[in-house]
Amino acid sequence: MGRRFFPALLTILAAYADGRGSHGLAFDALLGAIPFAAVAALTTFGTYLDVREPLAALQASLWTAALVLLVLSCAARSTAAETHTLPALGSSALAACLGVFAVKAIVAAVPQLRRLALLRPAKP
Repeated sequence: MGRRFFPALLTILAAYADGRGSHGLAFDALLGAIPFAAVAALTTFGTYLDVREPLAALQASLWTAALVLLVLSCAARSTAAETHTLPALGSSALAACLGVFAVKAIVAAVPQLRRLALLRPAKP
C-alpha cells in the first residue's frame, strides 16, 4: 500500500510547494517519489507477468508513465535549482504526472464500483 501511496502523496506535495513558490522543496519531494514509483512500477509489472490481465497491464503502464514523468520533471528542475525558478517542462511534467495518478485512481476504482453494483439489498 505504501509504495503506491507515497509517490502520489509526494507528487501532490510537490505541486503544492510549487504553488507556494518553494521550488526547492518541490524538487526534493519529486526526487523522493522516484524510488517509490520505481518499486511500484516493477512490482505491478511482476503482477502483470503473473496474472496476464489487461487491467494489470494498464496499471503497470501507468506506473511506468508516472515514473518517466517524475524523472523528467526532476531533470528539468535540476538545472534551474540555482536560480530558484520553475522551468515550463518541469511544471508540465508534474501536471501530467498528477493526471496519470488521477487516471490510476479511476482505473483502480472501477472493479470496486462493479462489485458494489452487483450487491443488492435483500427483499423483505
